[in-house]
Amino acid sequence: MSALRLETFSGPAMARMLPALSRLRIAVFRDWPYLYDGDLANEQTYLADFAAAPSAGLVVALDGDAAVGCSSCLRLAEEDDALTAPFIARGIDPARVFYFGESVLLPQYRGQGAGVGFFAAREAHARRVSDCDFAAFCAVRRPDNHPLRPPGAVPLDAFWRRRGFTPYPELVCRFTWKQVDTEGKVENELSFWLKSLSGAPLP
Repeated sequence: MSALRLETFSGPAMARMLPALSRLRIAVFRDWPYLYDGDLANEQTYLADFAAAPSAGLVVALDGDAAVGCSSCLRLAEEDDALTAPFIARGIDPARVFYFGESVLLPQYRGQGAGVGFFAAREAHARRVSDCDFAAFCAVRRPDNHPLRPPGAVPLDAFWRRRGFTPYPELVCRFTWKQVDTEGKVENELSFWLKSLSGAPLP
Protein backbone atom coordinates (compact mmCIF):
# COMPACT_ATOMS: atom_id res chain seq x y z
CA MET A 1 0.00 0.00 0.00
CA SER A 2 1.43 3.37 -1.03
CA ALA A 3 1.72 6.24 1.43
CA LEU A 4 -0.35 9.09 0.04
CA ARG A 5 0.20 12.70 0.95
CA LEU A 6 -2.26 15.53 0.35
CA GLU A 7 -1.26 19.03 -0.72
CA THR A 8 -3.53 22.03 -1.27
CA PHE A 9 -2.77 24.34 -4.20
CA SER A 10 -4.22 27.77 -4.95
CA GLY A 11 -3.44 30.81 -7.05
CA PRO A 12 -0.63 30.48 -9.61
CA ALA A 13 0.71 27.34 -7.91
CA MET A 14 -2.46 25.52 -8.91
CA ALA A 15 -1.79 25.82 -12.65
CA ARG A 16 0.70 22.98 -12.88
CA MET A 17 -1.77 20.57 -11.29
CA LEU A 18 -4.68 21.32 -13.64
CA PRO A 19 -3.67 18.77 -16.31
CA ALA A 20 -3.78 16.08 -13.62
CA LEU A 21 -7.26 17.21 -12.58
CA SER A 22 -8.45 16.95 -16.19
CA ARG A 23 -6.90 13.51 -16.66
CA LEU A 24 -8.37 12.17 -13.43
CA ARG A 25 -11.82 13.62 -14.12
CA ILE A 26 -11.96 11.86 -17.49
CA ALA A 27 -10.74 8.56 -16.04
CA VAL A 28 -12.73 8.41 -12.80
CA PHE A 29 -16.00 9.99 -13.91
CA ARG A 30 -16.26 7.49 -16.75
CA ASP A 31 -17.29 4.91 -14.13
CA TRP A 32 -20.50 4.65 -12.14
CA PRO A 33 -22.35 6.76 -11.19
CA TYR A 34 -21.37 9.66 -13.48
CA LEU A 35 -20.79 7.66 -16.67
CA TYR A 36 -19.08 10.74 -18.14
CA ASP A 37 -17.61 10.31 -21.60
CA GLY A 38 -15.20 13.19 -21.23
CA ASP A 39 -13.00 14.93 -23.75
CA LEU A 40 -10.16 17.40 -23.47
CA ALA A 41 -12.04 20.25 -25.17
CA ASN A 42 -14.78 20.31 -22.54
CA GLU A 43 -12.19 19.86 -19.82
CA GLN A 44 -10.21 22.88 -20.97
CA THR A 45 -13.29 25.10 -20.73
CA TYR A 46 -14.08 23.79 -17.26
CA LEU A 47 -10.51 24.17 -16.03
CA ALA A 48 -10.19 27.73 -17.35
CA ASP A 49 -13.30 28.82 -15.44
CA PHE A 50 -12.18 27.04 -12.28
CA ALA A 51 -8.65 28.43 -12.36
CA ALA A 52 -9.95 31.98 -12.84
CA ALA A 53 -11.87 31.93 -9.53
CA PRO A 54 -9.93 33.90 -6.88
CA SER A 55 -10.98 31.56 -4.07
CA ALA A 56 -10.29 28.29 -5.91
CA GLY A 57 -8.41 25.55 -4.11
CA LEU A 58 -7.25 22.17 -5.37
CA VAL A 59 -6.34 19.35 -3.01
CA VAL A 60 -4.08 16.80 -4.69
CA ALA A 61 -3.35 13.26 -3.52
CA LEU A 62 0.23 12.38 -4.40
CA ASP A 63 1.99 9.03 -4.57
CA GLY A 64 5.55 10.24 -4.75
CA ASP A 65 5.43 12.84 -7.51
CA ALA A 66 2.40 11.30 -9.25
CA ALA A 67 -1.01 12.91 -8.82
CA VAL A 68 -3.47 10.07 -8.23
CA GLY A 69 -6.43 12.07 -6.96
CA CYS A 70 -7.79 15.62 -6.90
CA SER A 71 -10.53 17.49 -5.08
CA SER A 72 -11.62 21.05 -5.89
CA CYS A 73 -13.43 23.87 -4.12
CA LEU A 74 -14.32 27.54 -4.53
CA ARG A 75 -16.88 30.09 -3.36
CA LEU A 76 -20.30 29.27 -4.74
CA ALA A 77 -20.73 32.92 -5.73
CA GLU A 78 -17.89 32.41 -8.23
CA GLU A 79 -19.68 29.49 -9.88
CA ASP A 80 -22.11 29.68 -12.80
CA ASP A 81 -25.87 30.16 -12.66
CA ALA A 82 -26.66 26.46 -12.87
CA LEU A 83 -25.18 26.03 -9.39
CA THR A 84 -26.17 29.30 -7.76
CA ALA A 85 -29.79 29.40 -9.00
CA PRO A 86 -31.12 26.60 -6.73
CA PHE A 87 -29.76 28.40 -3.68
CA ILE A 88 -31.16 31.77 -4.71
CA ALA A 89 -34.55 30.16 -5.33
CA ARG A 90 -34.50 28.78 -1.78
CA GLY A 91 -33.49 32.14 -0.32
CA ILE A 92 -29.88 31.16 0.44
CA ASP A 93 -27.29 33.80 -0.48
CA PRO A 94 -24.56 32.08 -2.55
CA ALA A 95 -22.04 34.37 -0.85
CA ARG A 96 -22.59 32.33 2.33
CA VAL A 97 -21.69 29.03 0.66
CA PHE A 98 -18.37 27.43 -0.26
CA TYR A 99 -18.82 24.88 -3.01
CA PHE A 100 -16.97 21.57 -2.95
CA GLY A 101 -16.56 20.31 -6.51
CA GLU A 102 -15.34 16.92 -7.61
CA SER A 103 -13.32 14.40 -5.67
CA VAL A 104 -11.64 11.97 -8.05
CA LEU A 105 -9.26 9.24 -6.96
CA LEU A 106 -7.88 6.29 -8.90
CA PRO A 107 -9.50 3.03 -7.70
CA GLN A 108 -6.29 1.40 -6.49
CA TYR A 109 -5.74 4.23 -4.00
CA ARG A 110 -9.16 4.13 -2.35
CA GLY A 111 -9.54 3.04 1.25
CA GLN A 112 -6.35 4.83 2.37
CA GLY A 113 -8.02 7.90 3.89
CA ALA A 114 -7.81 10.27 0.92
CA GLY A 115 -11.59 10.79 0.83
CA VAL A 116 -11.66 11.92 4.46
CA GLY A 117 -8.59 14.06 3.83
CA PHE A 118 -10.15 15.72 0.80
CA PHE A 119 -13.09 16.96 2.88
CA ALA A 120 -10.90 18.14 5.76
CA ALA A 121 -8.49 19.99 3.46
CA ARG A 122 -11.30 21.71 1.56
CA GLU A 123 -12.94 22.84 4.78
CA ALA A 124 -9.60 24.23 5.94
CA HIS A 125 -9.17 26.07 2.63
CA ALA A 126 -12.72 27.47 2.80
CA ARG A 127 -12.09 28.86 6.27
CA ARG A 128 -8.73 30.25 5.22
CA VAL A 129 -9.98 32.23 2.21
CA SER A 130 -13.60 33.04 3.12
CA ASP A 131 -16.10 33.69 5.88
CA CYS A 132 -18.71 31.38 4.35
CA ASP A 133 -21.24 29.86 6.72
CA PHE A 134 -21.82 26.65 4.78
CA ALA A 135 -20.10 24.06 2.65
CA ALA A 136 -22.06 22.36 -0.11
CA PHE A 137 -21.55 19.74 -2.76
CA CYS A 138 -23.83 17.95 -5.20
CA ALA A 139 -24.03 14.36 -6.38
CA VAL A 140 -25.70 12.82 -9.42
CA ARG A 141 -28.95 10.92 -8.95
CA ARG A 142 -29.34 7.51 -10.56
CA PRO A 143 -32.38 5.18 -10.37
CA ASP A 144 -31.91 1.88 -8.57
CA ASN A 145 -32.78 0.01 -11.77
CA HIS A 146 -30.28 1.83 -14.00
CA PRO A 147 -28.89 -0.76 -16.45
CA LEU A 148 -25.27 0.23 -15.78
CA ARG A 149 -25.50 0.11 -11.99
CA PRO A 150 -22.78 -2.32 -10.85
CA PRO A 151 -23.89 -5.27 -8.72
CA GLY A 152 -23.57 -4.35 -5.08
CA ALA A 153 -23.03 -0.64 -5.71
CA VAL A 154 -23.26 1.20 -2.38
CA PRO A 155 -24.21 4.90 -2.23
CA LEU A 156 -21.80 7.21 -0.41
CA ASP A 157 -24.57 8.70 1.75
CA ALA A 158 -23.23 7.19 4.99
CA PHE A 159 -19.72 8.46 4.29
CA TRP A 160 -21.02 11.97 3.59
CA ARG A 161 -23.12 11.96 6.76
CA ARG A 162 -20.04 11.02 8.77
CA ARG A 163 -18.34 14.09 7.33
CA GLY A 164 -21.18 16.15 8.87
CA PHE A 165 -23.23 16.80 5.72
CA THR A 166 -27.02 16.78 5.50
CA PRO A 167 -28.89 15.88 2.30
CA TYR A 168 -31.16 18.45 0.65
CA PRO A 169 -32.97 16.31 -1.94
CA GLU A 170 -35.20 19.21 -2.93
CA LEU A 171 -32.18 21.42 -3.71
CA VAL A 172 -31.14 20.31 -7.18
CA CYS A 173 -29.22 21.45 -10.23
CA ARG A 174 -29.06 20.04 -13.75
CA PHE A 175 -26.12 19.58 -16.07
CA THR A 176 -25.74 17.92 -19.45
CA TRP A 177 -22.85 15.72 -20.47
CA LYS A 178 -22.15 12.94 -22.90
CA GLN A 179 -22.37 9.55 -21.24
CA VAL A 180 -20.75 6.26 -22.06
CA ASP A 181 -24.20 4.82 -22.82
CA THR A 182 -25.55 7.68 -24.99
CA GLU A 183 -24.88 9.06 -28.46
CA GLY A 184 -25.14 12.69 -27.42
CA LYS A 185 -25.35 14.80 -24.30
CA VAL A 186 -28.12 14.10 -21.81
CA GLU A 187 -29.41 16.08 -18.86
CA ASN A 188 -28.56 14.80 -15.40
CA GLU A 189 -30.03 15.83 -12.07
CA LEU A 190 -27.77 16.37 -9.07
CA SER A 191 -28.87 17.03 -5.50
CA PHE A 192 -27.01 18.98 -2.82
CA TRP A 193 -25.65 18.21 0.61
CA LEU A 194 -24.86 20.99 3.13
CA LYS A 195 -22.76 21.41 6.26
CA SER A 196 -22.33 24.37 8.59
CA LEU A 197 -18.78 25.75 8.68
CA SER A 198 -19.40 28.62 11.09
CA GLY A 199 -21.88 27.11 13.50
CA ALA A 200 -24.76 28.90 11.79
CA PRO A 201 -27.92 26.75 11.62
CA LEU A 202 -28.55 25.07 8.29
CA PRO A 203 -31.18 26.84 6.19
